Amino acid sequence: MQRDDVATARVNLTLKRAYVTPSGDVAPSDLIGTLARVGVLAHELDPTAIQVTESQAAGRALLTRLAVAGFAAMNVMLLSVAVWSGATDATRDLFHWISAAIALPATAYVGQPFFAGAWSALRVRRLNMDVPIALAIVLALGTSLWETALSGRHAYFDAALTLCFFLLAGRYLDFRTRAAARSAAEELTALEVPRALRLEGDNQIETPVGDLCVGDRVIVTPGGRIPIDGVVETGTSELDRSLLTGETMPMHVAAGGWVSAGEVNLTGPLVIEATAVGQDTSLHRMADLVAVAEAGRANYTPLADKAASLYAPGVHILAALSFVGWYLWAGDLRVALNIAAAVLIITCPCALGLAVPAVTTTAAGRLFRKGLLIKNGTALERLAAADTVVFDKTGTLTAGKPELTNWSQLPKNAQSVAVALARASTHPLSRAISEAGQDAEPAHVEGLKEAPGFGTEAVMNGVTLRLGRPGWAGPHAASEGLSSILSIGEETYAFRFTDALRPGAVEAVERLQAAGLGVILLSGDNAASVAHIAKELGIEDWHATCLPEDKANQVAVLAEAGQKVLMVGDGLNDTAALAGAHVSVSPASALDAARVASDIVLLGQDLSVLADALATARSAKARISENFSIATLYNIVAVPLAIAGLATPLIAALAMSSSSITVSLNALRVR
Repeated sequence: MQRDDVATARVNLTLKRAYVTPSGDVAPSDLIGTLARVGVLAHELDPTAIQVTESQAAGRALLTRLAVAGFAAMNVMLLSVAVWSGATDATRDLFHWISAAIALPATAYVGQPFFAGAWSALRVRRLNMDVPIALAIVLALGTSLWETALSGRHAYFDAALTLCFFLLAGRYLDFRTRAAARSAAEELTALEVPRALRLEGDNQIETPVGDLCVGDRVIVTPGGRIPIDGVVETGTSELDRSLLTGETMPMHVAAGGWVSAGEVNLTGPLVIEATAVGQDTSLHRMADLVAVAEAGRANYTPLADKAASLYAPGVHILAALSFVGWYLWAGDLRVALNIAAAVLIITCPCALGLAVPAVTTTAAGRLFRKGLLIKNGTALERLAAADTVVFDKTGTLTAGKPELTNWSQLPKNAQSVAVALARASTHPLSRAISEAGQDAEPAHVEGLKEAPGFGTEAVMNGVTLRLGRPGWAGPHAASEGLSSILSIGEETYAFRFTDALRPGAVEAVERLQAAGLGVILLSGDNAASVAHIAKELGIEDWHATCLPEDKANQVAVLAEAGQKVLMVGDGLNDTAALAGAHVSVSPASALDAARVASDIVLLGQDLSVLADALATARSAKARISENFSIATLYNIVAVPLAIAGLATPLIAALAMSSSSITVSLNALRVR
């Protein structure tokens, strides 16, 4: 649909965002209305609340460095082949100088990630994998330049570039397995409504939410998200709290009722008096809770870093001892320095650098074909260690929308009247009735109207018809557990709803329990609904009416007890628990904030693939351990050659390449 007051508009399908540049005075609500008329549901997002911490530019930079390193290494290798084949004197020196002219600027560019990482570690007086890499590169280039100037036989320009190439390949593989790192806390903050309609007398003034104060009166229209915590002053409606609390059914609210930021107003306009605004709202407190949980997860130490903490000191000690030993033995500084450089180069962690990303990339590809997207480079390591699974209910184990169960038991006249009334409402229960009765012929009714917060009513042949809340539509006691009532004059009919299980939910729980994992169900829904689902799935440990803080605290308690928690959830009320768990999974249908807080995204509907993911993760961890063993065995064989002075540049290049290829081939064995 074309608008004259819009200059440009573009859509990012990956992020599900539209960017609009107005050419005149146009309000966001006008654009949202335009999109609604063409069937697209849109909400205004505050772009200042989102900061992309790892952009696509970082991936392109790694790929560019990888290409430069590969191109430079191939050219230097061509020159080195001539030297290895017997070129001597002036020809050898010329080839070495040409190699230096290629290698020095190329290494200065492609080695920046390693130099920066090493400097960051040394500044805080610690060692990481980048320290021996950077030292090996500098020492290889330095000794090679020295040898070239003195017309020496060997130079390590090719080894330095090959080392950079293989390690950059590992870095790029690792980058590809990680998601674009948008903070879940920032996503939650961006959900806060950027503007609100503040009432001054009878006037409605569009006001930035940041300018609202406690005591201000705000009007929220049907379909709008509530921007503040407060008390309803006037109006009756129903609220969708499913993303905040996990409660399946919409909640009735009237004057005097409490509402929270982030809830969606469904049916009637509400005037709300603010009791908490800005950083004091419940939604913002949840964002703070997520940020704390994410910080806690950052304490996890990947297997590669654990290996580096042992590997880096060992390599440095070996190189230093080789230098001292050869200097004392031969009394030649040049020979001692060359051998120390050879030790550093031949032991440099090409295999270790590829050990983890080669496996995780292979495993991530297999799981993607099964319908699971791995977002975090260490997710598989953490998933393999999981011993407890915590499930959310609504939208995770269940489909997240009500389903009518007793439609076929109702008489034909009740079905036709119900369909006629249900189609006049966008209420979730009305939509469920419309779907169940899509083949029914709607009755001819008059005076159809919706009573916000209660239901719909009409007249047929002078008889009043009502479809809606028990008590308003018909005299049914709440103890009967009915969600909706149809009254035709004095006759009443009850509609019973359930939230259907996701495909594969039963199989997933059974297989996870069979694999030795404990399964817990945490839900914000009512006890009766949670108990029914728990019994159907065979889950004995379940908890109902859980607030977001309760879920996060429960996960924290399990972690303090030494358990490794796999959290599976989809709503705002799950984000803190997802971020705080040892590893987490969200369905693709989950809210953006929940998906960002998760390590793994379930792309399909079938939950049974969770058990496959666990098996693949355990297999991947075994392959990673094997790769570390291969790297260790390689060093056991190669290090004595280097210390003995037998590691020529040719041997160093071949050793590094063979270990890297072996590790990569072993990664393909992931099942």
